[in-house]
Amino acid sequence: MPEVEPHEETNLEAPRVSHEVMVRRDTMEQERRYYSKLQAASLIVLATAAVLTLMYFAKPVLIIALVSVLLGFILAPIVDACDRIHLPRWFGSAIAILIFVGICYSIMYFSYNRAVSFMDDLPKYSTRIRETVIRVRQRTERFQKTAENVLPSAPDEKNAVKVKQSSNWADRLTEGAGAVTELVLLIGFIPFLTYFMLSWQEHFRSSTVMLFKLEHRNTAYVTLGLISAMIRSFIVGNLVVGIFISLISTVVFAFLHLPYFYFLGVLSGFLSLVPYLGVVLALIPPIAAGLGQINSEQLIMVVVAVLGLHLFALNVLYPKIIGKRLQLNPLAVTLALLFWGWLWGAMGLILAVPITAAMKIVFDHVDGLRPWGAWLGE
Repeated sequence: MPEVEPHEETNLEAPRVSHEVMVRRDTMEQERRYYSKLQAASLIVLATAAVLTLMYFAKPVLIIALVSVLLGFILAPIVDACDRIHLPRWFGSAIAILIFVGICYSIMYFSYNRAVSFMDDLPKYSTRIRETVIRVRQRTERFQKTAENVLPSAPDEKNAVKVKQSSNWADRLTEGAGAVTELVLLIGFIPFLTYFMLSWQEHFRSSTVMLFKLEHRNTAYVTLGLISAMIRSFIVGNLVVGIFISLISTVVFAFLHLPYFYFLGVLSGFLSLVPYLGVVLALIPPIAAGLGQINSEQLIMVVVAVLGLHLFALNVLYPKIIGKRLQLNPLAVTLALLFWGWLWGAMGLILAVPITAAMKIVFDHVDGLRPWGAWLGE
C-alpha cells in the first residue's frame, strides 16, 4: 500500500482546525454582543436614574419653566392678534402679560373681599355652625366609646406614661416664612419667563430645530408643531370643561341658596379639573360655605351635584373635547398621574397629562421609540 505523506495528514486536519477557530470566533462574538448589550442597558439605567435625580432636586425650576410654557400658550392668541394689527411682538407680549397680571390681581382682590364679607357674616350663623360641630363631636365620641368597649386597650397602654415634647414655634414660623419667601420669589419669575417665551417664540423654535442634524430637522420641526397644537387643545379643552362645570355649579348652588354661590360655583368648577383629587377639592368650598346655612338634605344635594358633574365631565366631556387630541389610553394616563404626582406632588398631577402627551408625540416620530408611543396610545 502506498504510504501517506506527512503533508497529506496535515491537510486532513486543516478543516477540523479551521472549524474550531470559527466556533471560537462565534463564541467570542456572542460574548462581545452580550456584554455590549449589558453595558448599554447599564448606561440606560444610570442615565434614567441621573435624570430622575435631576428632575427631583430641580423640581421648582422645572415646574416654573413648564408653567410658564403653558401660560405662554394661553396668552399666545393675544400676541397673535397684536401681530395682525402690525404691532411689534415685544409690545404684544407686554400687553398679554399686563392682562394676565390684571386678571390675577382682580381674582385675588375679589376673593379677598368675599372672604372678608364671609368673616363679617360668620357671627350671624355661628350658632348653627356650633350646633353642627357639637353634634358631629358627640357622634364621634360615642363611636370612640363603643370602639373602646369592643376593643379594650392593653394594660401596658393604660399604665404607659406619655411625654410630649414642646414645640418651638419660633423655629416653625421661621421655616414657614423662608419657604413662603422662596415660593414668592420663584413665582415672580413666571411673568418674565412668559414674556421672553412670547417675544422670542420664533427664535426659540428655529434655534431648537437647528440643534438637530440636517436629516432630522424636518422631523423636529413637525414634532414641535404637533406638541404646540396638542398643548393648545389641552388648554382650550380644559377651559371649556371648566366653564361648563362652573356655570352648572353656580345654577345649582343658587337654587340651594348657598351664600356667594357665584363665587363658589366658579371655584368648585375649576377645582374639579384637578386629576383624581378634583372631586374632593370641588366639594370643599360649597360644603364649607353651606355648613350652618343649609340643612343636611341640601348638603347631600350639593355633594350629589358636584359628584354628578365631575363624572359627566370625566366620562363624556373629556373624551369628546380633549381625548381625541391627546390619544392616550387610560392606563397610561393613570400611571403618568401616579409617577408625576409622586415626583412633583400636586403640580405633578396638573402637568402629568400634557407632559405624557408630548412624550408620546416624540416617541411617534423617533423610529427606535415608536413601540413606546404605540403603548401609550389608544
